[in-house]
Amino acid sequence: MERGRAPLPGVKVTLEDVRVGARLLADLPAFLRATVTIAEAREVLRARLVGREARFLDLAREIFERPLTPYRALLRHVGCELDDLRELTRREGVEGALGALAGEGVFLRCEEFKGRSPIRRGSLEVHFEPRDLVRPGATVHGISESSGSSGPRTSVPLDLAFIGDHAVDTWLGLAAHDGLDWAHAHWGVSGGTSITNPLEFAKGGSPPRRWFTPIELDHPSVHARHRRATRLLRWAGRFAGTPFPGPIHAPLDDPLPLLHWLRRTLDAGEVPHVWTFASSAVLACAAARDAGIDIAGSRFTMGGEPTTAARRRAVEAAGAVALPRYGATETDILAFACRAPTAPDDMHFLHDRHAVARPFAGGPGLPANALLLTSLLPSAPIVLFNVSLGDVAEIPLAPCGCPMEATGWPMRVREVRSHEKLTAGGIAFLDVDVVRVLEEVLPSRFGGAPLDYQVVEQADPSGRPAVRLRIHPSVGPLDERIVADAFLAALGSGYGGTPLTELLWREGEVLRVERTPPARTDSGKILHLHVA
Repeated sequence: MERGRAPLPGVKVTLEDVRVGARLLADLPAFLRATVTIAEAREVLRARLVGREARFLDLAREIFERPLTPYRALLRHVGCELDDLRELTRREGVEGALGALAGEGVFLRCEEFKGRSPIRRGSLEVHFEPRDLVRPGATVHGISESSGSSGPRTSVPLDLAFIGDHAVDTWLGLAAHDGLDWAHAHWGVSGGTSITNPLEFAKGGSPPRRWFTPIELDHPSVHARHRRATRLLRWAGRFAGTPFPGPIHAPLDDPLPLLHWLRRTLDAGEVPHVWTFASSAVLACAAARDAGIDIAGSRFTMGGEPTTAARRRAVEAAGAVALPRYGATETDILAFACRAPTAPDDMHFLHDRHAVARPFAGGPGLPANALLLTSLLPSAPIVLFNVSLGDVAEIPLAPCGCPMEATGWPMRVREVRSHEKLTAGGIAFLDVDVVRVLEEVLPSRFGGAPLDYQVVEQADPSGRPAVRLRIHPSVGPLDERIVADAFLAALGSGYGGTPLTELLWREGEVLRVERTPPARTDSGKILHLHVA
């Protein structure tokens, strides 16, 4: 297997698994010893921003040199060769060139990028494997997986060079929030960010002090590859003089170990900072309130799910600070919290590492405010060129004047939501409508918290479409008919809904109410829309 090829998920230990593990163990000590100072990080960022257009054209050259990449087929389908792209970039800039190409159909929808459907643009039809997008020469130090929130999971290679490049932005973002001296902890399951996030912190000289996991490491649901990677990380850390913490079980329903650490850290005069999912941060703050533990002053970097107004209020009600982040397994973090927010998830886009096509008027299967991403760093293991990961966002133009902007990231994104639709009973509705109804309308009328309501799509035994509105039993006694009526009425009046939605679901008896806790993904997320 080539060094840049990512092995597909499996249970058995393969020869490539052994090679990847040996490579990680061999390369990690040098990675950890070469820490980055803030002064060095600022210089790296300056160089990236100055050389942004040149790196974009280097990416374009690589694309035209690779016969298997679908990007080359799309570019040539619209008559764009490398010299044409150079001239377009000279005239319009990186974002303008990408926007112009997107308008001609040069982009990948999420299902195309994941390899779930072929690319069709007029007479062009392209079939490819997702691994064809792995950059040649990428050194695979591990394998992560996308969360599977919008479909089957996909394998993503981890490269220490890319993690190190991202650590520059991680620490500059912390510096913009006066967080260089924070005490860090990670709360998440084994694999993915529980590996990359500690490495990013360690690169700046301050590895996490605690790792809290909602699922014990020896649980059958934890992939054996993730257990091995965790052990390798700790062994290599000891060898390099950078100790990494072992897992401490802190269930989502009873995170007392995490809460006690927050309180002890605060009592010691330090600022505790937890890297976790948005819904996990909400659960921690609710548990602190119920247990009578004061965690005011704690910081929660919240990602993996939208930081909605209700979720932000729940964190701030505990006196904690909500720091929204946006990213994906394929990209790592794309945007980090603004210090002068005008929306609950107002964030600064890290445009030294990725570009967003602008303007984009929309295309087949994509709305006008879709985020089309292009990778700019040569260390990125997955090559992106106008790729949609299924999200839309507002991009405000007014400056905010906060330290994130002063650091060098003036572009902001907010109201980041999935534009994917849930379809049941012949009706589709948007994520933005579901968030509003589940987190605002229903709790305000019937009580409960933002995480107490969830929509689940499934098929009943007869094969008929069915949607379940799950309501946590802790909300208390409810008239399920009245709740269902309120849900349908609110959904029918939403941005993407119509009274027809309400009528068809009522007559088709598509909706049922269940008094059960909302479902969680394997990684611990509580999604607004869960597919059973």
